[in-house]
Formats: sequence, C-alpha cells, structure tokens
Amino acid sequence: MKLLIKLLNRKKIKISVAESCTGGLLASAITSISGASKIFNLGLITYSNQAKIKILKVNKKIIKKYGAVSPECCYAMVNNLSKISKANINVSITGIAGPRGGTKNKPVGLVYIGVKKGAKIEINKFLFKSKKRSSIQKATVKKALNLLLRATK
Repeated sequence: MKLLIKLLNRKKIKISVAESCTGGLLASAITSISGASKIFNLGLITYSNQAKIKILKVNKKIIKKYGAVSPECCYAMVNNLSKISKANINVSITGIAGPRGGTKNKPVGLVYIGVKKGAKIEINKFLFKSKKRSSIQKATVKKALNLLLRATK
C-alpha cells in the first residue's frame, strides 16, 4: 500500500473511487496511509441504485436491463466518475457481498472492478468463494489495489 502511494505520488497521478459493495473500504484503505492526500482526489459510496443514477449519472436503463451488478453498470460508473473527478485513474466497484442477495446467475461473491486510466477502461470480473461479507469486501479491496498498482506502472 505504501508502495502504491509512493508510486502514484512520484508519477503525480491522482485517483478517485466509486464504491458500492465495499462501502468505502477502498477509500479508507488508501487514505489510511500517510501521504494519501497528495494522490487521493475523490471517493464516492454509491450504494443504492438511486445514488448510481443521481450522482454517477448511470443511465437507469442500464440498471433496469443489466442490473447494478453487471459489467455494463461498472463501466458506466467508472466512466462517469472520471468525468466528475478529473483524476488520472478512476476505480469503480459493484458486487454482491452477501451473505444474502445472490441468485443463480449473480451469486454472492460476484464483483466487478472497473479501472479507467486515460481513455482506456478495463472491467474485471471476480467471483470470490467466501460467503462471508467481510471476506468478500476485503478480497475486493485487495484486488482493486493490485489493479491500481498495475495501472500505475
């Protein structure tokens, strides 16, 4: 984590995050490190569909057609976050942390993490096997930090 902050700082890269199922854990993990104020721009917790629509301007048709936990929603979240934040790297997270709320097609542990750097957007799909909410949230944050590190290099 300290390495990530140093790397972002050295490269003068600002980051922003839009989180749903992690409820601010990614922003908290980043801002818990001294020096984060130089690289961390904005953190939004858009937990409800309403927040995704109103704050991140995710088209309600996307949520209606694909659901909030979908690559399409994750893409819209990260793309629109980048317009709001003007950060160099933007991250969006949407998923099902459980222990309830999963379906056959979208089980507990399904998470999408979007990373936008410049014009390039990458949507990553993960299926965490744990059924414990906190384990899924922590594993998601760990993956997001690894994706951030990769995007920084």
